[in-house]
Amino acid sequence: MNIATKHLNIKHPDIKQLSKQVRFQNHDGTVWFGEQRMLLMQMASLTTFRKEQILTVGLERAKGFFMRLGYSLGQKDAELVKRLAGDIEPEELFRTGFQLDSLKGSVKVEELKLEIDPANQHFYALLNMHDSYEAEMFISELGLTDGPACWALVGHTSSFASELLGQEIIFKEIHCRGCGDQHCLFEGKPAAEWEDHQTYRDYFKTAPIIEELYDLQNQVTELRHQVDDTPSLGNLIGKSGAFKQVCKLAKKAATGKVSVLLQGETGVGKELVAKGIHDSSGRSSQPFIAVNCAAIPPDLIEAELFGVEKGAFTGANTSREGRFERAHLGTIFLDEVVELSPRAQAALLRVLQEGELERVGDSQTRTVDVRVIAATNESLAQAVEAGRFRADLYYRLNVYPIDIPSLRQRHEDIPLLAAHFLQKYEALYGKKTLGLSDLATKALLNYDWPGNIRELENIIERGVILAEDSETIDADYLFPSMRQDGSSQVLSKSGTLIDSAPAPEHGATSWTMQALEQCGSLEKIEEALVRFALSEAENNVAEAARMLDITRPTLAYRLKKLNIEVE
Repeated sequence: MNIATKHLNIKHPDIKQLSKQVRFQNHDGTVWFGEQRMLLMQMASLTTFRKEQILTVGLERAKGFFMRLGYSLGQKDAELVKRLAGDIEPEELFRTGFQLDSLKGSVKVEELKLEIDPANQHFYALLNMHDSYEAEMFISELGLTDGPACWALVGHTSSFASELLGQEIIFKEIHCRGCGDQHCLFEGKPAAEWEDHQTYRDYFKTAPIIEELYDLQNQVTELRHQVDDTPSLGNLIGKSGAFKQVCKLAKKAATGKVSVLLQGETGVGKELVAKGIHDSSGRSSQPFIAVNCAAIPPDLIEAELFGVEKGAFTGANTSREGRFERAHLGTIFLDEVVELSPRAQAALLRVLQEGELERVGDSQTRTVDVRVIAATNESLAQAVEAGRFRADLYYRLNVYPIDIPSLRQRHEDIPLLAAHFLQKYEALYGKKTLGLSDLATKALLNYDWPGNIRELENIIERGVILAEDSETIDADYLFPSMRQDGSSQVLSKSGTLIDSAPAPEHGATSWTMQALEQCGSLEKIEEALVRFALSEAENNVAEAARMLDITRPTLAYRLKKLNIEVE
């Protein structure tokens, strides 16, 4: 049995390394620990909040609330520790949590006994919890209780151990200063070894009062939807004013047969809007045919759209109907309509004016009833001025224009869209992540999105692929080349704030010149630094990442980019 009662001589993140994860952003007044946004709060305020919870919902419900709060925090901390520590012994992983508790100011942990044997699912811990902030609350403000009071710490320690070891561990507080004991003592074992383990499981689950409130909230939401005339359209997602305006215009267009011209940058979702108009119209049960005009060679575009008769040209071995005939009684969506050839433009104009077409190589006139929705990511008016697009066709298509805003104009919709794509790709790849980190969400909101919604979807898919099960998707997964804001500050050894990246002194260029002369390029300098860090860390990727002051995922990405294999 691999039992540890003494610290092994294995490197693990100490308080200094953990403190490097704390950053104070000057430009926006935020505090970060790793990729999670933090909040510094006076303990007196939290004490007042706890008192109000006890008075409002009762001691037992308040206890469950704070235990669940601690349980959630423990999961996040376990994930951070695993990422920073890398492949080290489970005992050292667990002990890193002690350092984390001290850094956060919640408790000073003294290890009395620690036994971990993953192979046999054995775990036992006896921990002395010095200066617990929760016990201090009851001693100084709330008054002594009849039972243990370190509720959030019990939840935190239980989920921290469970997440690290991959098995359900439950900690109990055997003694507590909050109820008059000399010290706070925690005992931890696998859940099955506690006779009352189900009681603690219930504490960690959502409380019935919360479920009742959620049910009531859902009922209110449903009633609001029944009386709310807020425009929506098909499967489109959003809540911004610009999004609602598009939905409003599209819903009005759906009531008639008017030709619609959708204008907007690439990737904004023009086809989804077109499909939404079709699904909201009286033609919803009929075909919806989407055509990317730019993807069809100019000499074949007429045959694709309007059909072809056998023998009309070399390779036309059979007669076949075109997209317009297939869309009869339904809707056809012509994306990148500006790319139509002059002959195809003339044929399209005839369909719009007369509802008639002729297949290529045929003289028979066929009647079609088709709703036309066209789209372009460039100005058709300018194309008309340049002689690339027929003016009469432009006027026929431009009867009802809808400008679809870029994602930069829909900032409020980014979290909703990201959540939608996250759910989609978690199902596709069979994963269940812990969602986006706070820093990842901030990065999404600050990005310019030249590729709009399509780019957002691709980035979220990449994040899901790179993340492991039960892991938070970091900003590095979404934007591998992203750098931390240079205006942030970190904690120094003495606990004061210092700039995270002090500017080099003027004239201190000898080492940079030497690096350039020896390596010759930025990529070679980066490779040399990475190889040196790996050598010093004895090929421990997590340790090398700490030496380079970057995250483990970032280093993993650079290793792949530089084609460096770690044994």
